[in-house]
Amino acid sequence: MSSTNAVTDNKMGTMPIPKLIISTSIPLIFSLFVNQMYNLVDSVFVSHINEDALTGISIAAPIQVIMIALGCGLAVGLNARVSKALGEKNREEAKQAASAAFVMAIAAYLIIVILCLLIVEPYFLWQTKGNDTISQYGISYIRICMFFSFGQMTQWVFDRLLIASGKSTLFLVTLGTASIVNLILDPILIFGYLGFPALGTAGAAIATVIGQIAGGLLGIYLNVKRNKEIPIHFTLHISGKQVVNILKVGIPTAIMQGIMSVMGIFINTILYQFSTTAVAIYGISIKVQNMAQIVVNGMNNGLIPIIAYNYGAKNEKRIKETIRYAFIIAGIVMSIAFIIMELIPDKILLLFDASENMMRIGIPAIRLLSISYFVSSVGIIFAAIYQGFGNGVYSMNLAFMRQVIVLIPFLLIGVWMNQLIIVWLAFAFAETISIPFGIFFYKRLKMSRY
Repeated sequence: MSSTNAVTDNKMGTMPIPKLIISTSIPLIFSLFVNQMYNLVDSVFVSHINEDALTGISIAAPIQVIMIALGCGLAVGLNARVSKALGEKNREEAKQAASAAFVMAIAAYLIIVILCLLIVEPYFLWQTKGNDTISQYGISYIRICMFFSFGQMTQWVFDRLLIASGKSTLFLVTLGTASIVNLILDPILIFGYLGFPALGTAGAAIATVIGQIAGGLLGIYLNVKRNKEIPIHFTLHISGKQVVNILKVGIPTAIMQGIMSVMGIFINTILYQFSTTAVAIYGISIKVQNMAQIVVNGMNNGLIPIIAYNYGAKNEKRIKETIRYAFIIAGIVMSIAFIIMELIPDKILLLFDASENMMRIGIPAIRLLSISYFVSSVGIIFAAIYQGFGNGVYSMNLAFMRQVIVLIPFLLIGVWMNQLIIVWLAFAFAETISIPFGIFFYKRLKMSRY
């Protein structure tokens, strides 16, 4: 089959929608499962060093979100642009977008290195209020992650090229490789097995970046050898038009992630007023949330190219069917996850070697936060819809409603009342109140597109 025919017969435009969502999402879901498992295992291993180490990497999380913001913004913009170009049968546009993304990934890496040099130490001194032990655990972890983040940036770009062309099974291979490498190296480098020195949180970071580099290199290989729909062309002479097209979707996505980083810092500051244990519990809850929402997040990543492709092909019927099935699947899956977290929060916390104090704070926290995990799936699906249509601004606006405008007042009420339970409930309140705004943005999007 020629490359032209491959584009014409792309399954994004022909396969029945339920089967397409499943076939596109399952590899993404499984890869996210493996990815989140190694993030979870990272925290489990670190928790066995001591609670200060767990608190240190929990405080480091907002800085990691800044890195994710740059990579994810680039990746989502690239994904939407390439999928739309393929839907329009325009391989040259897809090629130019990929070339632009390579150069933009290099720029993103350089920004991360500069940020590492400027903000890491002052940030930890501020967040820990001068606690040198917690600071050193966190600094040794995040510095390595940032200086060697070129592997992560490479993986973001080449994985999204595979997803955009419907080859999510190959994406599974790259992310699975990165995750497995990390899982193998984690205990060896953290605790000093097989003759290696015990490096603690630095060992966890080294294992992470080696895994990312392995995944990035494999992503390059698979795109060159197996992804014939998108010709790979490395050049510094990139299309300004494609940079703008990627940034139109990518900047709002990056801002959304940046909001999460700022809010993570704000939330840690609030929780630190209650105790360092509350900060550690929140760090655990983020890992639990990521695991609970694997199906919805995997489907989110799968929906963007499906909607973008069919938008480019002007197939309104397939777009509507995709959206309907997405909400049905998300509702069923998150109901199951909610029930599990309500029933066994103690078992979840025991994975992290939880002390009696951590259990006392953590059990109600997991139960209350699980409500927000369930409701937030609605916002996640809406974000995928907006991005698939190439409208990252609505995604940014909805995220701002969910994670800032509505959330902050409830968090401050919890602090004012000195009630940690109100702080945990604030997330569910914010997600619920934001749903009508998601519906409003969707209706406006439909009116402007059809």
